[in-house]
Amino acid sequence: MVFWLVAVGSFWSQSFNGQLPWAVITTTAYLLFGWLFGTYTVLGWPRLPRWRLVQRLGLSLFASLMLVAILRWVLNPSLDIWLVYRSTQLVWLIPTTIWSLFLRVALRRGALQSEEPKLILVAPEEEALKALQAWRVTPTRTMPIWLPFEQAASQPSPLVLAVSSTMRKHGQYLTFFKELEQRDPRECNLTTPLALAERQLERIPPTLLPEPWLSYSEIPWNALFSPQRQLKRVADVMLSLLLLALTAPLVIFATILIWLEDRGPVFYVQERSGWLGQPFKVWKLRTMRVSLAHEPVSWTLPGDQRITRVGSWLRRTRLDELPQLVNVLMGDMSLIGPRPERPELELELEASIPHYRKRHWMRPGLSGWAQVCAHYASSVEDSELKLSYDLYYLKNFSTWLDLLILFRTIKTILKVAGR
Repeated sequence: MVFWLVAVGSFWSQSFNGQLPWAVITTTAYLLFGWLFGTYTVLGWPRLPRWRLVQRLGLSLFASLMLVAILRWVLNPSLDIWLVYRSTQLVWLIPTTIWSLFLRVALRRGALQSEEPKLILVAPEEEALKALQAWRVTPTRTMPIWLPFEQAASQPSPLVLAVSSTMRKHGQYLTFFKELEQRDPRECNLTTPLALAERQLERIPPTLLPEPWLSYSEIPWNALFSPQRQLKRVADVMLSLLLLALTAPLVIFATILIWLEDRGPVFYVQERSGWLGQPFKVWKLRTMRVSLAHEPVSWTLPGDQRITRVGSWLRRTRLDELPQLVNVLMGDMSLIGPRPERPELELELEASIPHYRKRHWMRPGLSGWAQVCAHYASSVEDSELKLSYDLYYLKNFSTWLDLLILFRTIKTILKVAGR
């Protein structure tokens, strides 16, 4: 027995000596590329086309193989390290990818988890249309079904009844509502359209909000002696100093390219609205041609001709935002928060979108929940969508949410997905 154990140990040490670091590298690469290309997030989007899931898994596989091949070429490991061979990589990565596809399809079909409850909306027509419109903006999410109360309550369990406040006050339904509230919440969960939207969409559509809603004293960030607020400021200062030191060569290189392209100024200074609407000067690397003094303020549109060639690259990598780290150090901004907007555009937005001023209740940020969840705002409608994410962040601010936004921002930068 002892001889057998010694023989197995000798074979193991000879066969797997030096293989472990490459096994860790390959596994880590596959998991990180899966995160980068969104193979985990698709589980929350049941209506996402299946071909896109296959595409993302395929990209993760290809990127992992390429990374290992590049590292093998750079590091030139011993010929005894058989784990870096392409044939060996394919032997275990392809089955892993197929298994990942099978598992994700099964989860999306509900085969490996409990039955998803039906989302039923019970509200007057005007309120129902507003709520359904909030779901249509993100069409890959499961939409609730609008049904009359009698029909909604008779639906088989499990179900979630999102009942508007108007219906709850209706005299003929009061007794029935009390009976529903006494049922097992796992079978019949009573909520409101607003609460359902906040939970399912991870945003708070301003059109569904009552007046008044959420006072300044109620937001988590404003809590007196809040440890999370103090930690946020300390993190802002420490990380800003670190990022400024690490990215200084990139900023210098970018300023040279900006100047060489059109011999114009390399920095762009603009007035923005800050905490509680106080104006401040924001610094960015210039990404557009120098505008004339009489040009009116306008939205930045997809394919905007004012964006320079260097500016397009800076926007995609978000390097144009790096000078704002100085604004963070000065206390005008935070690393995470609602993006500051130009006062000239805000006059129109405040007149068109309810609760817009509430986004000023926290310091503006370099990145935010709206930036990692929604596309670039180029219209009033886009700004309303982004405001819904800002309101969600305002109401649910926490250190953990800031960390989630930070990781999603890193993901956006790595994918060169800015605009």
